[in-house]
Amino acid sequence: MQETSQYTLLDGKKLSDEILTEIAQEVAVLKAKGKKTPHLAAILVGNDGASETYVASKVRNCEKVGFDSTLIRLEADISEKELLEKIEELNQSKEIDGFIVQLPLPKHINEEKITLAIHPDKDVDGFHPQNIGKMVLGLPTYLPATPNGVMEMLRRYNIDTVGKKCVVLGRSNIVGTPMSILMSRATDPGNATVTICHSKTQNLAEITKEADILIVAIGRPEFITGNMVKTGATVVDVGIHRISDSTKKSGFRLVGDVKFDEVAPKTSFITPVPGGVGLMTICSLLQNTLKSAKLK
Repeated sequence: MQETSQYTLLDGKKLSDEILTEIAQEVAVLKAKGKKTPHLAAILVGNDGASETYVASKVRNCEKVGFDSTLIRLEADISEKELLEKIEELNQSKEIDGFIVQLPLPKHINEEKITLAIHPDKDVDGFHPQNIGKMVLGLPTYLPATPNGVMEMLRRYNIDTVGKKCVVLGRSNIVGTPMSILMSRATDPGNATVTICHSKTQNLAEITKEADILIVAIGRPEFITGNMVKTGATVVDVGIHRISDSTKKSGFRLVGDVKFDEVAPKTSFITPVPGGVGLMTICSLLQNTLKSAKLK
């Protein structure tokens, strides 16, 4: 296997600390001028372990930057009607600048209906069709948090994307599809030649091996191996999974969609898991909330 001599970690922790400091400075200026303190709310339905962790991290980061935050906990057996009423309450609230409904939701609740119920002006996750449509047209809007976090990472590490071959693995509405749109837009970063791969793609390894930039969001632990990656590529791993590991005190370890130890030596740049894209997603959420507050 041909390897590059050294790879650079795309350090989400370092970047997120920088971005959180920038947001905190802006919030301090707003407060000094007597303007409204940005306020992010999160709805958590049930007690899914991973969702608990994500929401706690979001609330903690709100405190770090000086935002107000509200966590609304609802029982797992709440009816869809009651959840929609709670969303409408937040839509109407003058206090709340933006809010998220943490996914996944219990099976008896239609996630699409919930996403559509969030007012586009408060949709800081960037999932509402109105905001997705604006993104496609290149109009100002709230960009989906994870793809925007990846773009911010590429920008701050000065990774050249212009004219490069970018392969996006996964076509979800939350990551893969918006990621492909942002990478192909006439922006910097952007202007890449983009291919989307998915479960029906044939000869996958042949395609991934051509990628200068490989963005992986398929939800399969350690799926991408060393022989699927071009030497010198930039690899962004959006996946995160808990894998049983008896050698760890917790009984598990966290891995991504990429087999890191095998892939990293072939790359120029690669994200770690944890400590990579996840932290950037939270930053995007806070940037969108700040944007909403400043429009008031």
